[in-house]
Amino acid sequence: MSGHSKWSQIKRKKATLDAKRGAKFTKLIREITVAARAGGGDPDGNSRLRLAIETAKGQNMPQDNIERAIKKGTGELEGVHYEEAVYEGYGPGGVAIMIEVASDNLTRTVAEIRHAFAKHGGNLGAPNSVAWMFERRGQLYLDATKHDEDTALEAALEAGAEDMVKEGDQYIVSTDPASLHSVRDILVAAGLTPQGAELEMVPKSTQQVSGKGAEKLLKLLAVLDENDDVSNVFSNFDIDAETLAAAGE
Repeated sequence: MSGHSKWSQIKRKKATLDAKRGAKFTKLIREITVAARAGGGDPDGNSRLRLAIETAKGQNMPQDNIERAIKKGTGELEGVHYEEAVYEGYGPGGVAIMIEVASDNLTRTVAEIRHAFAKHGGNLGAPNSVAWMFERRGQLYLDATKHDEDTALEAALEAGAEDMVKEGDQYIVSTDPASLHSVRDILVAAGLTPQGAELEMVPKSTQQVSGKGAEKLLKLLAVLDENDDVSNVFSNFDIDAETLAAAGE
C-alpha cells in the first residue's frame, strides 16, 4: 500500500476524532470561508465551496455554522481575512512534502512550519522544489468491504472516472479534478456512496523510507497537520504496512 494513500486514511480517521472535540471544525470553517471568498457563496457555481460543505456535513457540522462561514467569506458578515500559500520541503529520507495553508499571518505560519521541519529532520525548500513531483487529482474513497470490485470498477468508469485501485479495505477512484463532483453524484445514484471525496496532490512516484526515519517522518506530518493554519499536507512517502498501521491507531 502506498504511503500517500494510507496517509489519506489516517487523516480522515483523525478528522473524525478532531471533529468530536471541535479541532477539525476550525479548519473546515476556514476552508468554507476562503472558498466562498474566492468563488462566491453559491456551491452550485463554486466547486471548491461545494466540496468544503460536503466535507463539513460529513463531519456533522451544524448548518448554521456552515452558513455563517459562507457569509464571512462573501462579506455579509465580518470575519478574519485569510491568505493562502503553498510551502514545500523535504522530510526524513528525502521524502517530498507539500503543505497548503490558509492563514491570517503568513509570517507566523511559515516560521512554525520551518521549525517543525527542523525539529523533525527535514528542511523547508524553495517554491517549486517538489511541486513537479505531484499532480492534482480528484480522489473518491469507497468501502471495499461493502462493494464488489468488478461492480465498483464498472460503475466508476461509467461515471467518468479515470482509474480505480484497491488498497486495503478501500477502493480509490481517481478523476480529473473538474469531474470529481459529477463522478461522485453518479456513484451515489448507483448506490455506491463514497466515504470521502477530496482534491489532492497525488505523487507521480513514491520514496521508500523505513525505521527511525519513517517514525520521524510520520511525526513531522502529524505536527504539520495539527497546525490550525495548515489546510492539507501531501507527501510521496512509501512506508511498510506495520509502521503505517501503528501510526493509524
